[in-house]
Parts: sequence; C-alpha cells; structure tokens
Amino acid sequence: MKRLRRPGGMDPPAVATLPDGEAIELVAAAEEVTRRYFAEFPDDLDNYSAEVRDWAVHDTQHILSWAVSELNGFRALGRQVDWLARVLAARDFPLERLARNLELSADVLAERVPGERDAIEAMFAEAARGVRAASA
Repeated sequence: MKRLRRPGGMDPPAVATLPDGEAIELVAAAEEVTRRYFAEFPDDLDNYSAEVRDWAVHDTQHILSWAVSELNGFRALGRQVDWLARVLAARDFPLERLARNLELSADVLAERVPGERDAIEAMFAEAARGVRAASA
C-alpha cells in the first residue's frame, strides 16, 4: 500500500461562479465525481492509504474550478490538466485513470450546469484526449 500524506499546497476553491453569475458548489460536485471514480476503481482504495479519497476530492475540486474558469472565457482546463498529469505521472499514477476522472467530472458538471453541456463535454473530451496522448 502506498502511503499518502493529507493534501497540501493551494486549497481548492469550494465555490465557483458560472457565466450567468450563479454559484456552483464544487465540494459536493467533486465528492460525487470521487464516489463514481471509486465505484469504477475500488482497487485504488486498497493500493493507497485512506488519504486517497481526500486527494481525489482535492484534485477534482481544482479540475472543476478550471473548467468553470474556461466557461467564463479563461483557457485553463487543458493547461492545468497537462500540469496535473505530469505531477501524477511522476508519482506513478496511471494517467488513464486521470482521463476517466475527467470524463466523470464532465458528466457531473454537465448535470449541474445543463445549459453548458456541449461546452463542458467538449472541453473535458479534449483534456482527456491530451492526457491519453501523453500517456501513450
């Protein structure tokens, strides 16, 4: 089992503001993505210490925040996900699982912001393709 420390560094935002001014709660969204992720990859719960859940929520909050920034016109998701992929690859985390987390993040965010579904699905699909290309 790989021991993890509790998440550190910059705290992820808990809330993000959508283009229409509505706030979206990122913690609940990230927790839902994490629930779906571990339903597909329960072995991560065995391969890593209990802090793996905290890291999953932490990183996913950042991912969702970057996506909302992009909805607001700031090109953030692809660049930031590329950086995250490099960090996770250096830690021997399978990048295919990051790509799947991005797809799950797209699903959850699109459920919460249905008016932006097409934009959300497109930006996350592009980010997931980039992660998969980097891991090939």
